[in-house]
Amino acid sequence: MLKIKTLILVLFIIQNYCSYSQKILPFVENYNKSNYQGDNQIWNVVQGNDKAMYFANNHYLLRYDGVIWEKYTLPNKTIIRSIMVEDDKIYSGSYKEFGYWHRKEGKMHYVSITKKLNLFDEKDNEEIWKIFKFKGAIYFQSFNGVFIYDGKHIKKIRFPFLISYCFVVGKNLYVASVEKGVFKMDGTRITSTKGWNILKNTVVHAIEKHKGKVYVFTQKKGIFIQDNNNLIPWNNPLNETLKTATINVAKFTKNNQLIIGTGNKGIYIFDLTTNTYKNIDRDNVLMNNSILSIGFDKENDLWLGLDNGIAHVEINSPISIFYDNSGILGSVYSVATTNKGYLIASNHGVFEYESGKFAMIPNTQGQAWNITKIDDKYIIGHNDGTFCYDKGSFYKINNVSGGWNLSKSNINNTHFQSTYSGILVYDDVTKLNEHETIKNIMKPIKYVAQNKKNELFAADNYRGLYRVLYNDKYETIKVENITQLNKIENDFGVKIFEFRSEILFLINNSWYTYNSLTNKLEKNELFNDNFENISDVVAIDENHFVVLEGTTLYHIYANGNKFVWNIIQEKYYKGKLINDNLKIFRDKNNYLLNLDDGFISLQLKNANKQNLNLKIVAFNNQNLVDKDDKIDFNSELKIHVVTGIYGASKPNLFYKLDNATNFVAITNGLIVLNNLSSGSHSVVIYKHDGASYDELSSFDFNVAQPWYFSFWMILLYLVLIGTVFFFYYKWNKLRYIQKLKLQEEELKHQKKILEMELKAENELNIQEYEKHILELELQTKSSEVAGKSLSIAKQSQMIDNIQQILNSEKDFNKLKSEIKKAIKINEVNKHEWEIFESNLNQIHNEFIINLSKKFPNLTSKDIKLCVYLKMNLSSKEIAPMMNISFRGVELHRYRLRKKLNLSQEENLSKFLLTI
Repeated sequence: MLKIKTLILVLFIIQNYCSYSQKILPFVENYNKSNYQGDNQIWNVVQGNDKAMYFANNHYLLRYDGVIWEKYTLPNKTIIRSIMVEDDKIYSGSYKEFGYWHRKEGKMHYVSITKKLNLFDEKDNEEIWKIFKFKGAIYFQSFNGVFIYDGKHIKKIRFPFLISYCFVVGKNLYVASVEKGVFKMDGTRITSTKGWNILKNTVVHAIEKHKGKVYVFTQKKGIFIQDNNNLIPWNNPLNETLKTATINVAKFTKNNQLIIGTGNKGIYIFDLTTNTYKNIDRDNVLMNNSILSIGFDKENDLWLGLDNGIAHVEINSPISIFYDNSGILGSVYSVATTNKGYLIASNHGVFEYESGKFAMIPNTQGQAWNITKIDDKYIIGHNDGTFCYDKGSFYKINNVSGGWNLSKSNINNTHFQSTYSGILVYDDVTKLNEHETIKNIMKPIKYVAQNKKNELFAADNYRGLYRVLYNDKYETIKVENITQLNKIENDFGVKIFEFRSEILFLINNSWYTYNSLTNKLEKNELFNDNFENISDVVAIDENHFVVLEGTTLYHIYANGNKFVWNIIQEKYYKGKLINDNLKIFRDKNNYLLNLDDGFISLQLKNANKQNLNLKIVAFNNQNLVDKDDKIDFNSELKIHVVTGIYGASKPNLFYKLDNATNFVAITNGLIVLNNLSSGSHSVVIYKHDGASYDELSSFDFNVAQPWYFSFWMILLYLVLIGTVFFFYYKWNKLRYIQKLKLQEEELKHQKKILEMELKAENELNIQEYEKHILELELQTKSSEVAGKSLSIAKQSQMIDNIQQILNSEKDFNKLKSEIKKAIKINEVNKHEWEIFESNLNQIHNEFIINLSKKFPNLTSKDIKLCVYLKMNLSSKEIAPMMNISFRGVELHRYRLRKKLNLSQEENLSKFLLTI
């Protein structure tokens, strides 16, 4: 049983003290074949004068400008082994071929130097493995010799032995053979190097000069340094490691660092100032351990050509990363520097990190929240209580679970600790075992701050901000929920931030301070104007703090009431921030920020004086678009915003299209525009420092009219419209003609019908007319009969009376008077004539009206005569009816003819019948 316990204890010790090769490393960006769509090996890396990175990648020349990857192949499809920059040209060497690339219209174009020159021997399989410049000429080196190009002519020098590489060191050109050592080359002369015989039968992969010393890097024998013309092994423990690591390439940096790329152990970064090194390999961040080439950019950061992929190593960046790929460390919630290394609080426990190794401190398994350094002691808030780390010793202070944060009072040296179950008070930090509890506060408190005696501000872990009043015995007098009292509905996740002894509250993205006179929260104008979109804030000291805006962190330097923003690029912590639990630990000018799988070490600056020289390149359908050019309608425009900056100083860029109100973030330097309306457009590029947007550049372009609005299409539309109108006109005309024909036929038909109707109507009218005439004639005859009957009746009566007189009277005189009296009695009286004339007028009313209209100058007597004449009465018959003589009737007829304008030939009675 004892053996089992001992074994368990040993395993526990091994588990907790097992060393891991974790280190604070430069940030590394890896690019694999899925990124650049090329081959495996990267044989050479250079940065062009256009700030783009170029890579010799087997069958491809790769180009990366920080926005997109481009790849090009040689006309003969051979493998590109080497490249070199000279002005605006990228020289490349391959199998029996070398030449240069130049950029034109947004693409790389190749020009062969050796084409048709027949420079290479048929028996030799020559590849150009290195290109370098020496004494104004460009050297293209194979394993058999060099081709010297002065811009016009090519001179070939063949070596008498097989070489590895040539190296330019100062004014000397060294030639490293595979078996016979290293030689100097002067023109066409090759001489052995004195004191370097140790390099015989040794493959040399690099010769570099640094601070007056020449370093020789061999493949399997390590590093040698020239000392008094002799080579001696580099006196450093790392040299033994390098002998088995297989050195492939080595270079010195401007920061007194030595970069060594190996064949099986990744890259070594040796600091000659501190005599320390870091190893970056597959165990931490590299994709593989075989380094084929090393290049530098203008930021003095590394670009590694790997056996499979590319790595960008920011050795000159102010940001370093602590990686934990093993998962043992877990998510880091707080980190602090110690004399020997780092103290780390994670969700797995508390760890020490020393000499590139970390180990868990015994009995600290579980969630650790916070580390606060007070003097030389480190107070650690843990799920199981509060611990103290003091000069290597570790002990427990109390058992109160969940020490989230520890804050110092602004009025004295008292410290307050927020926990799962309330607030702990440490009046004397030298006596950490002695603490008090704020009574009657039994809830999870996340943040605590004090700037007035016996008064605390406490933020609940979930929601609510409280003002706590207590007495000297830490007995609670009053607790106010001031967010509720101020009617702030959304008071979730309140954060307390202390800035220059002033307590600020971040509530629902707004900043408040507490007015003790009115007992109300008031908005803080300074912070709301400068930090209105902040979701988190972490204090560092009175002049420095870090804010989280969206998903981007900014280091803020407060200079008076002005704030200088410095972006901490998202690539260093993307998807790794622990929300609502950000911690910053400051050690002089170094800052530590916790992450999910480690932490970041930052060297933050107080000012942002970055000058940018942007280059805007636009493509439409893979064709370069110059400024103010016109692109096709409904086509995609890709705008590359090239800064030439790949490291930590890369700016945070945004853009606006035309007069848009919102700023749009530029992701990876690429702007993609679609569905653009026709006409002119402008894209304006801005740099965002977190507080303001500064305009940097702009790009103007035009979008053509849609193809269906082009000149030829409009012409076609006009032709089509004209054709349509023409045919429409023809069709209408045809229809019109047909309609006319139909109308004509219909008219004929209607005419026939009408004629038939008219004929029938005329016949009917004639019949009616004849009937009417007959009726009139009948009426006339009736009137004539009536008249004549009246006349005959009177005459008969008069004759009877005269006959009776003649029979009765014998006396002649009396007889005469009686006859006269009888005649007078039998005359038609006036009343009877009036009745007669009235009846006569009614019978001939229409005739009288028509006659009066045609001849308005006729008198009543004229009309009466006309009526009698129409009745076909003779003058003799008319005379007594008009009470005039026969001659008077004739004279009246004569005058009537004149009034009717009748000639002598015209018959008056017939004329009157026509009226």
